Amino acid sequence: MMSNSDNKSIQSQVSRRKRKDQFYHGLMIGLSVITILPVILIIFKLVVEGIGQISLEFLVQTPPDSFEAMSATAAGERIPGGIANGITGTLLMVSVASAMAIPVGILTGIYLYENPKKFLAGLTRNVSDILQGVPSIVLGLIAYLWVVKHITNGFSALAGSVSLAIMMLPMIVRSTEETLKMIPVSIKEAALALGVPYYKVLLRVLIPTGFSGLLTGILLGISRILGETAPLLLTALGSSRINLDITEPVSAIPLLIWEFYNDPNMVDLIWSSSLLLMALVLFLNVTSKQIAKRKK
Repeated sequence: MMSNSDNKSIQSQVSRRKRKDQFYHGLMIGLSVITILPVILIIFKLVVEGIGQISLEFLVQTPPDSFEAMSATAAGERIPGGIANGITGTLLMVSVASAMAIPVGILTGIYLYENPKKFLAGLTRNVSDILQGVPSIVLGLIAYLWVVKHITNGFSALAGSVSLAIMMLPMIVRSTEETLKMIPVSIKEAALALGVPYYKVLLRVLIPTGFSGLLTGILLGISRILGETAPLLLTALGSSRINLDITEPVSAIPLLIWEFYNDPNMVDLIWSSSLLLMALVLFLNVTSKQIAKRKK
């Protein structure tokens, strides 16, 4: 039998462990609150300042000139016009960039998965990792030298799309490779054992099986490029009208935010444009999280 001193010692240890557990539990909660608090404050500020400008007119009209904005502000009215040219330009460039980056990224990821030990695969993997850390302004400069100077001979949506596609590629490549690695090898072996051609194994077995993971990587890549401004300043330049010609300059929501920032009469449009852009990015991130949960 244990003596009273032994019981007291055990109770003391249990009590000490409980206090230590409560301390670290509270510390984790406090650090978590500190981490999410800036995000909550940013969202709150954007909603409070920007919700007043959000309307159907804001989504379907182009921005007003500085005088119209100043007159509306002086009269205490909502600034007329909207950011339709930025919305259409963003959708255009993101669509073209996705059309360029998604097939190349998925095929490259499949190559890395099928040939993990080859020199070219290792080199491609290292270049992809390096490319993911390159500043966006550098990618914009590269697109400027490649496309603006030698292909379109001027600023264009195509040049902006090229710079955004380069930014998307690393995330799609790596997500494709990692997704395919998580698929059991037995599924691929079973398909090959049935005599299915190799290309059909890829198209009918591997890609459909890992579709949710591939889609998650694509959505995260798109959400990354939605808010980029620096490369578009060097490639798309911007436009005051709605333009769907990829060989001509176009605007984008980030570009409009930059333009509004340089005009003191457009301050209210900064908040509303930022709110809309944040909502788009948040939607894509939440969607990718839900897809990832379903995949698991």
